[in-house]
Amino acid sequence: MVKHLGLKAYGKINLGLDVLRKREDGYHEVRMIMQTVGLYDRIDLICQEHSGIKVETNLYYLPNNENNLVYQAAKLLMEEFGIKKGISIKLKKFIPVAAGMAGGSSDAAAVLFGVNKMFGLGLSQEGLMERGVKIGADVPYCVMRGTALSEGIGEILTPLPPIPQCQVLIAKPGISVSTKFVYENLHANELKPEQHPDIDAMIEAIGSGDIYKIVPHLGNVLETVTVPAYPVIARIKDMMLSMGAIGSLMSGSGPTVFGLFTNPKSAAAAYEKMRYGEGSKLARQVYLTNFYNRKEQVI
Repeated sequence: MVKHLGLKAYGKINLGLDVLRKREDGYHEVRMIMQTVGLYDRIDLICQEHSGIKVETNLYYLPNNENNLVYQAAKLLMEEFGIKKGISIKLKKFIPVAAGMAGGSSDAAAVLFGVNKMFGLGLSQEGLMERGVKIGADVPYCVMRGTALSEGIGEILTPLPPIPQCQVLIAKPGISVSTKFVYENLHANELKPEQHPDIDAMIEAIGSGDIYKIVPHLGNVLETVTVPAYPVIARIKDMMLSMGAIGSLMSGSGPTVFGLFTNPKSAAAAYEKMRYGEGSKLARQVYLTNFYNRKEQVI
């Protein structure tokens, strides 16, 4: 049995996000293109002789009890398999919180992977994904990672070819956006056809392996709600494009914005301007990273 595991929980962005309808159960049916990025949280799992789950984080405002998804992930597997030993989870957050990057879901996915490995449970990736959806709709994707089509409420996943590598500038303004607010104010049936991203065209473009064919199809239907409510999002997008990004979009329900760069020097200069220059008035958290694809995947 492994006594200690160091894990990386990678964030995601949405290259395409469309909402088809609101279901009778209250969930929204979506079609999304998901992409893992190289920005990650660090998680240390330490096996304890005494029973129980202990969670520590580097952010005072995050819960350290069953309200934290990492706690729920550990509890789910430990109860199912009757694990008598305890576990200590030390979570160091870097992915912006409540930002549309699935940070909490990714943390939960990493803990599922880690508990499975630590106690030799023998679950396959598919087995972890099946259990992950009980914690959150994005957790199965965070177990799988890479480039994928996500459908249903987010739990139906189809792997896609990896997107050509480029630099990804991530900027989160100093605001919080309620996912509930965004979805409650989205009236998908009333939107014009051109307000919906063409997910099928995006999939075809991804198959071409050409980033310049992919970028024109970037789209997020939730921007129709979030951008009018929070104009700073549009300002960050415009700034990224003016600094050389070939495309820019809000991720998830926001407020995080990302810009894609094919020129490393332009990306580095844009990072400096967004982090320390005039962009610092718009964004509170800024990161420069890249895509993280499955063929590179090592936890």
